This record gives sequence, structure tokens and C-alpha cells, in this order.
Amino acid sequence: MMEQYVIGLDQGTTGTTALLFDANQKLVARAYKEHRQSFPQPGWVEHNPEEIFDNVLLVIRELIAQAKIEPTQIRGIGITNQRETSVVWDRHDSKSVYPAIVWQCRRTATECERLKKNKPVTKKIQKITGLTVDPYFSATKIAWILKQAHLPAKNLAAGTIDTWLIWKFTKGTHHVTDVTNASRTMLFDIQKQKWSEELCKRFQIPMEILPKVLPSISDFGVIHKDYFGHEIPILGVLGDQQASLFGHGATKPFQAKCTFGTGAFALVHCGNKPLYSKHKLLTTAACSHNKKAQYALEGSVFMAGSIIQWLRDELKIIEEAAQMDGLAQSISSNEGIYLVPAFAGLGAPHWNPNVRGIITGMHLGTSRAHIARASLEAIAYQVFDLFEAIKKDIRKKITTLHVDGGVTNSNFLMQFLADILQIPVHRSAMVEMTAYGAAKAAAISLNLWNVLDDKSTSIFYPKQSASDVKPLIAGWKKAVEQALMV
Repeated sequence: MMEQYVIGLDQGTTGTTALLFDANQKLVARAYKEHRQSFPQPGWVEHNPEEIFDNVLLVIRELIAQAKIEPTQIRGIGITNQRETSVVWDRHDSKSVYPAIVWQCRRTATECERLKKNKPVTKKIQKITGLTVDPYFSATKIAWILKQAHLPAKNLAAGTIDTWLIWKFTKGTHHVTDVTNASRTMLFDIQKQKWSEELCKRFQIPMEILPKVLPSISDFGVIHKDYFGHEIPILGVLGDQQASLFGHGATKPFQAKCTFGTGAFALVHCGNKPLYSKHKLLTTAACSHNKKAQYALEGSVFMAGSIIQWLRDELKIIEEAAQMDGLAQSISSNEGIYLVPAFAGLGAPHWNPNVRGIITGMHLGTSRAHIARASLEAIAYQVFDLFEAIKKDIRKKITTLHVDGGVTNSNFLMQFLADILQIPVHRSAMVEMTAYGAAKAAAISLNLWNVLDDKSTSIFYPKQSASDVKPLIAGWKKAVEQALMV
């Protein structure tokens, strides 16, 4: 019998990654392609949906070529994607009517601020969706595009990136999404597991343009044979952070993970009942294999890896990310210098879209090493804030944190994170846990993987005591207060 394979496709904020795994979970091939970022106005972020789909086809073809396999050997594909990013397209020609509005985009901030002033409405939205009102989520993005489209609703289809890809893959036969992506739209009732008619009316989004919602591990249709010469079943779909949670094997209550990509995203599994946050965290759907809903508590930090990209591309402090640790460790402390990276506002637990980034504590001796160290420490401090809020909500201590993502290559950051959290940090050998989680969903659907390996490779234990890090945390909190006052 010929070797069988499964693909994990991760359509992310800056590019698309495809991983090919064999029946023994061995990573056989990897392909990646960046796509263009568009910033038409300050605070606006857009992607070209057609370019994204073309890149998806390209990376899958590259996988097949690298591995020297036949498409018939690919048993299935799992898709994970940048969540909240929204696309509206014409059903007749399958072309987008406007560029995709990216999750980072703040163009609807004014509308969201107006909504927030109506406290009964914001409470109702949190109760129905588990989310706080913010331009981060899809509802106001889709509503904004519809106002530009000037087309009758019956001609349109809308969805997040997973829905767009599946529509294109299946040549319009399947307009579907999964519960994890639906739960990020601010339109989905997470308890009833269906679109909220009340919220669709409030945001003036016709329900008929929204996709059918399925469990994360389901039959989402097949990739049309015209693309790769053979049909490939789409068997798993998850939003990127839920894919990472699933990939880590965190499927039981109070198991936690944090993924470091463009932003940083901490999720704690909450079991089969939603836990509503009193500390500005989000209640979201976790991976489901059947009709029984699963939930997680989530905190989102907008800026993590993007801070390092900013140091490289805009400030020219580094030429490559690998230089960060050397610079940070060339000085013994941050010398009271803090970066509050509110380049697109602050996410959880602050949820302030208007605050902007600041650096505090600089003096004439401040060097690029100080800025590099403050940048890495800022990533950890933001995660610390998330877990302080999480602990208050779940009323339990998180004993271990599983981490993944490219930024976790920084040993300095991982050690500092363990120190300020005062818990062991398990770094995964599978850096691209989101794509792995998507592949795992498809493999489970196929019964292709018998043993689900622990991908943890290295553990960082706290080296500093709680009393050692207390003044550092106090300095961070003061810096955040200063940013909020500007």
C-alpha cells in the first residue's frame, strides 16, 4: 500500500504555511508564501482574498512537488486560519467585492465606541457571543463592507478566511465554517450554537449571507479535482488559536497554552460549559468533534512577533530576529526601561483601541540593547496580564503553560516568561502548532494517527523568585498606566 498523508494548512496574517505529515505524524514537507499587507489609511489593514487563495494553491503544489508524491496519496486536509478577518464575495463569479478586512483593522472603532456606551447592549452581546464589543471581531467589518458593496444580499456570501477558502476549493458548492471561527464573529450564539438573529439584525447583516456552521472535525466538502488532479477531502477546520490548543492536546478543563505569532494568544480549556469572564477576557468555542460544544477562555495580545518585525523593518535595530537574545543578554537588566507596544491599541484585559505605544524610562545611556530587551520583556508582561485575569476568572492556579510559535525560539523570552509567571513553560518541538492542530483534526477524522505524540521538547523552570520579579512587574504596570493616560 502506498504511503498516506495529511495536510495541515495554516492561512495566517502574514502568509500561508502548509505542512505534510505521514501516517506516523512525521513532518515530510513544508511550504510557505507571504502575501501583501495593505494599509490604505492609518489603523486600516487589508488583504487581497484572491492573492491569498492563489498562494494556498501554490504552497500545496509545492508540498506535493517537495515530497514527490501523488495527490491520490493525500487522504485529507485540515484548515486553520487567521480568525475574524472578513471577506464578502459575489456568489455568481466567486470574486470578492472588497479586500478582506483584517482582524487588526481598527476602521470600525468609532462604531464600536458608540455601541459600548449602551451598557445593556454590550452585556447582551457578551452573554450571547462571549465577546466584548471591539473592531477586532467580524460583525462590524462585514457590515462595513456591505455598505460599500451596493449589491443585493441574495447575490452575496460572507465569511471568515476558512469559509472563503472552502468556497473557492469546492467551486461554490460549500458555504460553511466551523464553530471556532463562527464564535469570533460577534454574531454567533455560543450556547445555542447558531447565528443570533437578534445580533444579525442589530448589525444589519442578512443571515442568508452567512455560512452553515459545523463542528470543527466534520465533512466540509472536497477540494475540486481541477486544482490538484484528484479530490482531497476537507475534514477539519479551526480558527488558528483553537487549532493550537487542540494541537497541544489541551482538551480538558484548565489546560493552558499560549501561541506567539503576530500577536500572542492565551487559551485555557473550560470543558463543555461556557465560563463568562468578569475580567475582560473572551469566552470562545474550542474544537468540537460532535454536536457537544466545547469552550475556552481566551486573552489576546495584539503585538508580539510584530514588535520584533517593527524593530527590524522600521527602527533598523536588528537585521534578523535571531539577534534579539544576544542584545537582550548583553545588559544585566532593563534599567527601568519599558515598552508598552500599543501600536494597534491594547487587547485583553484592557481592551482600549485608542491607546498608543510608549517607551518609558529612557536616559542618555539607553542603547539598542535596552530597546531589544524591553521589547522581549513587553511580550512576556502582556502574557502575564492575561494570566492574572485568567486566574481570577477560573479561580484556579495554572500549573503549566504550553507555548508555540516562532517567537518561542527566543530562550531569553521563554525564561523571562517562566520567571514572571512562576510556572514551568513547555516549549513545543512543533513550532507551527496551528498547522499541526489542523492536520491532527483531519487525521483523527480519518483514524490515520494511532498515537498522538507529546510535542513538548524543552521546559523552562523559574529561576527568579516571586519577590525578585515583583518590582519588575510593578514597573510594567506603571508604564501601562502612563500609556493609558496619554
